[in-house]
Amino acid sequence: MSLQRSFAVWLVIIAVETIHGVVRALFLAPYLGDFRARQITVFTGSLLILMISCLFIRWLHATTRKSLLEVGLVWLALTLLFEVSLGRFALGLSWENLASDYDIFRGGLLPVGLVVLTLAPLIAASLRGLKKDRAGSTGNLE
Repeated sequence: MSLQRSFAVWLVIIAVETIHGVVRALFLAPYLGDFRARQITVFTGSLLILMISCLFIRWLHATTRKSLLEVGLVWLALTLLFEVSLGRFALGLSWENLASDYDIFRGGLLPVGLVVLTLAPLIAASLRGLKKDRAGSTGNLE
């Protein structure tokens, strides 16, 4: 697993998700409310993450289940750091406000999106036919 390549793809994901968030705030939240709009866009954001993962999976050169999960865990750690840093320190949001998106029992669905983010490299490799078979050979890597 290349940490630099993982980071580069994560930057693409964060850029797309930032645009996705702006679109949500401008067009969806005024009609449905901020919290409901956030719930809906967890699913559209998950689809965007999976599409980006499928586009870049070969370039990542992660070929084993372990390396694919490592990429996903790197993306998860970077995303959590980004979310907390931006929300708490740059935007001054309260810890309660930040936690509301993570509270499944109160309708927060962000953990669903984070699970998808973490598993996205593995899912993308499977969709693109890059899973290792039992003998250790891989599908089309080129």
